[in-house]
Formats: sequence, C-alpha cells, structure tokens
Amino acid sequence: MFKRLELMEKRYQEINKTLIEPEIINNIKKMTELLKEQKGLEKAVFCFREYQELIEQVADLDSLLKDSDEDLKEMAELEKVELLERKEALIEELKILLLPKDPDDDKNVVVEIKGAAGGDEANIFAGDLYRMYAKYAEEKKWKIEILNTMHGAMGGFTSIEFIISGDNVYSTLKHEAGVHRVQRVPETESQGRVHTSTATVLVMPEAEELEVDVAWNDIKFDTFFSSGPGGQSVNTTHSAVRLTHLPTGIVVSCQEGKSQHENRDKAFRLLVTRVYDKFKQEQLQKEGEKRQSLVGRGFRAEKIRTYNYPQNRVTDHRINLTIQRLDQIMEGKLDLILEPLLNEIQSEKLKQGS
Repeated sequence: MFKRLELMEKRYQEINKTLIEPEIINNIKKMTELLKEQKGLEKAVFCFREYQELIEQVADLDSLLKDSDEDLKEMAELEKVELLERKEALIEELKILLLPKDPDDDKNVVVEIKGAAGGDEANIFAGDLYRMYAKYAEEKKWKIEILNTMHGAMGGFTSIEFIISGDNVYSTLKHEAGVHRVQRVPETESQGRVHTSTATVLVMPEAEELEVDVAWNDIKFDTFFSSGPGGQSVNTTHSAVRLTHLPTGIVVSCQEGKSQHENRDKAFRLLVTRVYDKFKQEQLQKEGEKRQSLVGRGFRAEKIRTYNYPQNRVTDHRINLTIQRLDQIMEGKLDLILEPLLNEIQSEKLKQGS
C-alpha cells in the first residue's frame, strides 16, 4: 500500500512541474487532463503526507520517552497514544482512498426523474422526489439548473431533467439511479386505500465536450412553442429547442430558458451527456457480471427504495436498511440513508479487495 502511495506522491509532484511548462499552458486539452489527474490524486497524497508527519512525531516522542524527567515522559506517553489512534484512522482512510475510483466521481450530474407506474400519483411522486433532491442540494450548497420539464395534469412531473453542480456530486448521488416506489393514500382516493406507485430516477455524469465527439453536423435542430402544465403554451415564439443526434438517435428537448439561444446551449449540454451515458451503459453491459456488486449493476429497472408514508418509513432494498424518518428524508435529509449506503459499499469493496 505504501509503495503505491509513494508512486502517487511522485506522480503528483511531476504533474505540478509539468503544469507550469509553456507547451502545456498553451494546450487546453492536455492541461485539463493533467488537472483532472492531479485532483484525483490529491486526497490520497495529502492523507499520506499527514501519515508521514505523524510517523515522524511518534519517533520524536519515542526519544522523549527515554528522558529521565518523569513528567515529560508521562506527557509524551499520553500524546503518543493519541497519535497512534490517529495513525490507525489514517490507515483506514488511506485504504478507502486507494480503492479503484470512478473517473466520473468529481463531475456534476444530470438527473432525470419520470413518473412511471401509477398514473397521476406517480407524477406527483416524481415531483416529491425532485423537491427532495432540490432541498438536499441546497443543504450541500450545490446549484440546481432545470433543463426541461413536462408537468403532470394533477401536479408533479411526467418528466423533469436538471443539472446539479458542486463538489463530488456524482460520487454522492450516482447510486440514486433506479426505480423508487411510494406507498401512500393518494389525495384522489375516497376509500382511504394505500396505493403503490413508482418513479424512475436516472443519474448521469455531466460530460465535457472534450470527452465525447458530438458534432453539430450530426445534429438535427428543431424549434417549437414552450408549454406549461397541461400542455398550455407559455409563449408565442419558437423558443423551445429539440436536438436529435442522428448517429445514436438520441433526442433531447429544452424549454426552460428565456431564449432559443439559451435553450439551444442547455439542450446541447444535455445531448453530450446522454451520448456519453449511452457509451458508458454499453460498456457496463459488455462487462456484465464482472460489475455486479452490492448495489447491482446500476440498471435502471432495479427497484432500489420504498417510501412508505403511513408508517413514516423508508427502506433501501440494496442494504436491507429501514429508517422510520421518511418525513425528514423528504425534506432533504438524504444523508440519513446515503451515508449508511455509501459506507456499506466501501466496506464491501474493501472485503473484495477491489
């Protein structure tokens, strides 16, 4: 482990030197790649440096323990106990930091939420999920930008797409992809019966243009009237934009911007991300069983969580975790369920020696 950490620190220092070379400063693509690699090494390198400093401090304390002054020896012994506890914690932290890292972990995400089984109630639940993620993003000081919405007739959304920007967004939210199930009494239910409905959540790392080749020559560009709830027109200009990527057949729309130009830019960002996600999903399919793990393969048909309103209960089916705090989770306290999930995933990876 420490040999690997030494190599990582050496590479980190090499990147620092390379970044100030004139030919790199003038090469945006290469500089972007190096900065990304540097950021990926940073946490492990800084943690390793703290570990090395701690080892030196322990060695200094060992020399003090040979002193004849009993008070000094007692103080050194107490400090050494604290340092050794920190040393064990750093070793565990380094083990986690050395686990294979998803290259997309530091990226922003594009999230798509759709009402699925359950008609109007599914769309209302899709709206509730959007509100939950929006409140969680606000708590994390992340930024949300809505790209496209299709409102449900009774509220919520048949579909909503939005970008969440901030630190480590994809690494935090990537396991939210899948089928979310709700059990509750709909407002339209006169008999008071509990209904089950579902919404699907898709989480994609926002791709940069440098990572995937999407040329405007390969895109069909259309405009249409923006529409609001119930399909009503919200303006009288063709400001809404639809882009079709001819090589893959992927179609995206955007109508949330104030102008056609703004919608075109947003739609293109969404299109690049969807093309990147398509290639990524194809790679996952090829890898097949090799990728199967505690959280499944990330396939969109997997039921990951149930939200039971009558019992104020949320269950994450991947780790058999049930929490009686649904009201808090729907108000954005998503760490109540995300932290145990991510801890379990890390533990599983450590056991597998991944």
